[in-house]
Amino acid sequence: MLVKNSERYLAEVLAALADFDEVLLLDNGSADRTLEIAAGFANVRVCKHGFTGFGPMKNLAASLAKHPWIFSIDSDEVPDRELIESIRAAVEHNDPNTVYTLSRLNHYNGRLIKACGWYPDILPRLYHRNYAGFNNRRVHESLQIGQQNHLRSLKGRLKHYSFQNAEGLIQKMQQYSTLYAEENRYRKTSSVFKALLHGGTAFLKNYFLKRGIFYGADGLMISAANAQGSYYKYIKLYEHNRNMSVSLIVTTYNRPDALALVLKSALAQTRLPQEIIIADDGSDRRTTEVVGRFAQTSPVTVKHAWQKDEGFRAARARNRAIAAASSDYLIIIDGDMVLDPSFIADHAAVARKGRLIQGTRVLVSRQRTEEILAERLLPLPDLSFYSSGIKKRLSALRLPKLSKLLAGRGNRGHKGIKSCNMGFFRDDALAVNGFNNDFVGWGREDSEFAARCYHSGMKRHNLKFGGAAYHLWHHEAERAALPQNDALLKATLNEKKTRCGRGVDEFLETAPEQGSETPENIEGGAAEPPSR
Repeated sequence: MLVKNSERYLAEVLAALADFDEVLLLDNGSADRTLEIAAGFANVRVCKHGFTGFGPMKNLAASLAKHPWIFSIDSDEVPDRELIESIRAAVEHNDPNTVYTLSRLNHYNGRLIKACGWYPDILPRLYHRNYAGFNNRRVHESLQIGQQNHLRSLKGRLKHYSFQNAEGLIQKMQQYSTLYAEENRYRKTSSVFKALLHGGTAFLKNYFLKRGIFYGADGLMISAANAQGSYYKYIKLYEHNRNMSVSLIVTTYNRPDALALVLKSALAQTRLPQEIIIADDGSDRRTTEVVGRFAQTSPVTVKHAWQKDEGFRAARARNRAIAAASSDYLIIIDGDMVLDPSFIADHAAVARKGRLIQGTRVLVSRQRTEEILAERLLPLPDLSFYSSGIKKRLSALRLPKLSKLLAGRGNRGHKGIKSCNMGFFRDDALAVNGFNNDFVGWGREDSEFAARCYHSGMKRHNLKFGGAAYHLWHHEAERAALPQNDALLKATLNEKKTRCGRGVDEFLETAPEQGSETPENIEGGAAEPPSR
């Protein structure tokens, strides 16, 4: 039994449970007489834990119990004698694959309510913890019924003191709607219209279709509270989602002219990021000067995560930036990707927890790249679907409505994934330990990262008709490291790894805004960029 400030009915509930060998109360911060009342019953054992959600808390309580058969009950539910005897018989029968259901009778202000979705109320409550358990949802948790489980019903009834008055209805509505919004933040979409629609539909359904109208003022209040709960959970979710913060991470190495142009395009966005982080893989002072000048005029926070040049170590550079990031959602681009003005807005529109976004790359010809860089002090170049000197022209076509329509059509393939335009939630990246620091030299570090994301349950979404970035031409990178990098990728795929041994966690505890080293540690003046 989960308890918090449960003094109102607890004595009656515990008295009804006197025949149980153990009644385990998991308290999460009671400040009333709950613990005093519990101390008066010899078969009651109290444990304490901070609230982590109803599903996790119920599983924790079951794990703490000294017997494997679990009867899950709330602190405002009273079983009758027939139900107690039925539970005794079920446990003596001892079929661990069986999950037992019961009938709950819900009351409002002492009155039995058989309307508003409160009746019939059949719930699985008796189970063997080694064969069943609750899901981990913070709210609206449910007992997971597997294919190996059999369902049987218990005789008797469970009297539920649902709510004493309207105040109780409102408090529960606020608590559950907040938990729903927190649990589904960035996972589900919402809008003001959706909130109104769900709220209005809930009232009509509860008051008319589910017969609340036949219970007078009580039926009206319950139906209205249910409708408000539905409205508020979607309006709170809407507000949570629209406050999503974004970090733009720019990976670079000794290409200051292209970086200056990319940073300029980052400030020309219809939706600005909350911060811009330069993931610098050991560039010389020229890049430091570009970042410094940009930071002086940028309206958003700029961080320079620099590391010593020890060869191509883009995975490690990105991990430094991920560790330094403070936003919910991260977009990683290369330092030669000029952004479409709607780039960040398009990413944010399809961002979801558990989704790895692959944005669109539009190739720019060598001649057009040289022309653009020669004019870098001028306003941003006109790069669009109609521009000359671009390849994969259809990739530059922006169709926002079609892009959202295709947003849910993900796949799990790691082939063709490119971190030059990739988006994901920081929490999702931390769950797989970010990129693998063992990758040295060009190739496969993004595919290996994606593979671990898929193994952990994430899905890939290719952002079509939006989120375009224009990739300036450059010489092909040296690929001598491909064999060893292919071996790392193969090991991850074969072993279905979800985490790497050396990843972002190496930088999380001591990640300053400019990495563990700074460009000022480089001796001498600006060097010519080595071939990478």
